[in-house]
Amino acid sequence: MRQIVLDTETTGLEHKLGHRLVEIAAVELWNRQLTGNHFHYYLNPDRASDEGALQVHGLTTEFLQDKPRFHDISKEFLNFINDAELIIHNAPFDVGFLNHELSLINLKTLDKYCAAITDTLKLAKEFHPGKRNNLDALCERYSIDNSKRTLHGALLDAELLAEVYLAMTRGQESLLIDLEYTETVQHVVGNLDSLNLKIIEATAEELAQHAMVLEKIAHESNNKCLWRKLESANASDTESIGTRH
Repeated sequence: MRQIVLDTETTGLEHKLGHRLVEIAAVELWNRQLTGNHFHYYLNPDRASDEGALQVHGLTTEFLQDKPRFHDISKEFLNFINDAELIIHNAPFDVGFLNHELSLINLKTLDKYCAAITDTLKLAKEFHPGKRNNLDALCERYSIDNSKRTLHGALLDAELLAEVYLAMTRGQESLLIDLEYTETVQHVVGNLDSLNLKIIEATAEELAQHAMVLEKIAHESNNKCLWRKLESANASDTESIGTRH
């Protein structure tokens, strides 16, 4: 499974107002492992950055003056992301800018070149509702060192996001490990029916305590418990059988 973790920096917040990309970076994951392969360019946007954006990324007009333009690196970029799943934090923002750049050189939208686009901000909000879910907050939550992030930089942010994504979705990895473990145990043990297993039945006191817990759950759920419906159905079936006989 090939995934590309991507980040951009821009001259401002609205591509519809003519703002452009000034930096683009992407790092490669293969089967949830960083491969070391990456794509990174600073770009000449042919315009100045807004003051707010400049304070965020620090990429001045003078610095970007001799850098390539997006159309110069577009083919290499599309080859790098080809058929991979893109992992992006606040994907609509970056995708909007990338689609704008692609449209300026008469190319298709981003989704036509990649397998899928996953928004880690959306994922984070589902996993941590009501909490701050920007990249710094997620790095802190998952104990990822972001001390070098004094300014926003696309390559560093893509690398940090890759670590955040792997930490945030580690449960999926654990599920695969559990399945492999179960298959291994079944292979080693073989047919459980052949084993002479000792059955330990619950005592009367334990059954009473269990009944009390179930009664409490039923009360707190306003008697919407599934097992109550099953008990009623089983009781009805038993009564019906007794009546027929």
